Amino acid sequence: MTETMISNLERYIATQILKQPNRTIAADEPLISGGLIDSFSLMDLALYVEDTFGVRIEDTELNANTFDTLTQLASLVESRKS
Repeated sequence: MTETMISNLERYIATQILKQPNRTIAADEPLISGGLIDSFSLMDLALYVEDTFGVRIEDTELNANTFDTLTQLASLVESRKS
């Protein structure tokens, strides 16, 4: 499930946030600390995650410590689904 989730998140970020559908994002590529997404895009991503995977993301979790890579994000979602 995690591989599918990472692929789904990568596709969403590339097409909807970056507007670069052919862009590849590595699972461990820093999204926030690397400057790939900004705070507005972060909110869009959080809403997408909540709607798509049926989990709640707290505002305090929208930072580089918990939300910086696709792997971290997928782990957070998985922990909420358990």
